[in-house]
Amino acid sequence: MSPTNSQPPSAARKRKGARLRAEFRESVGMALGALAAHKLRSALTLLGVVVGVFSIIVVMTAMRVMQSNIERELGQLGAQTFSVQKHPAIFVNGREGWEKVMRRKNIVWQQVQSLKEKATLAQNVAVEAGLARDQMSSRYAQFDADVAMSGVTPETFAARNWVVEQGRAIISSDVDSARSVCVLGATVAKQLFPHSSAVGEKVKFRGIQYQVAGVLESRGRTLGGDQDSFMVIPITTGFNRFGVQGRSLTILVQASTAELLEDTMEQVRGVLRAIRKVPPQEPDDFELFTNDTLIAQFRTITFATRAGAAVISSIALLAAGIGIMNIMLVSVTERTREIGIRRAIGARKRNILVQFISEAIVICQIGGLIGAFLGILGGNITAFAFKVPPVFPLDWTILSVVICTLVGLIFGTYPAVKAANMDPVEALRYE
Repeated sequence: MSPTNSQPPSAARKRKGARLRAEFRESVGMALGALAAHKLRSALTLLGVVVGVFSIIVVMTAMRVMQSNIERELGQLGAQTFSVQKHPAIFVNGREGWEKVMRRKNIVWQQVQSLKEKATLAQNVAVEAGLARDQMSSRYAQFDADVAMSGVTPETFAARNWVVEQGRAIISSDVDSARSVCVLGATVAKQLFPHSSAVGEKVKFRGIQYQVAGVLESRGRTLGGDQDSFMVIPITTGFNRFGVQGRSLTILVQASTAELLEDTMEQVRGVLRAIRKVPPQEPDDFELFTNDTLIAQFRTITFATRAGAAVISSIALLAAGIGIMNIMLVSVTERTREIGIRRAIGARKRNILVQFISEAIVICQIGGLIGAFLGILGGNITAFAFKVPPVFPLDWTILSVVICTLVGLIFGTYPAVKAANMDPVEALRYE
């Protein structure tokens, strides 16, 4: 065997790889050159792809903004905490189901006290009750928007992951003595006391004064509004001011560890069924949920909406693909003589095929990147409008680029095959 024919297979593979890379670079360069040579036609073709990708990304980005912030709002409980209340947090069973829920008995203070004694696996049992919404004021300013007032127990702060930035939380002696003290959300404190600390000052809610014991750390905004526009008072004070009749309490239960969360939930369920005298064959007349169950339920509800939006938006991309095929067929006809010359000087069918498929893919990729960029900007208008953190849907961006590649490959294949199968002699005679 001669020395020239005894080269190792690795060297041959390297040469072949280098040749393929060179062909790919040449095909991409020719594709870009063809786009530059027909600017108006290329721009109109790109526009179809841009609109298709934009319509997908803008919908998914806007929905991701709303989803992430609603999930953040739903996920206010601690990792080892679950909530018990009369009605579901997310209700989708229609009017008949809602009427059935409203016929349930309220969760009352005596039931909570019995639960505290019998739920041995629970580390803490917190109670809260929504009391009223109204304007409030201080000697310095008035808060014009409605402030939500809730009655709470000391355990609520840990269960809700509330962090006290100034002063102190509600303590047991406040509840035992039904003191007229309160803890303010950050927004309320800042507006009522713009130039000084709120701790120790007095605020007025529905004509009654409360002394500010503490101020909570800011939690920011969500699509549901300002999370810091509220105040809490001892739950017993709330009962004295607003009464207990017709009011169902919310119970927040903390398990000792994350591993005991499921066991604690089952124990609390059993204890509450016994306290509320629910017959064995009847379903629970209360709801238990954690952060994870709330978020999972929300994602299940919105899945159909997201899938439908993706399908409808993809129709625009399909139309863009048909437009690309049409333009590529026109391009093949216009460049018949060019194809004949390339074949005459040694280009193979494969080279012609790769050239035109690359051109279709490059068109789709450029249009896809522009559409994705504009879609992310357009979708995050929702975030700017509601003053919530913007999002970058990396998964949908990557998916849109992959889809654009497939669109270019699928709709560019037929024109490329037609170009590759041209008779070189006939192509050279074409005028």
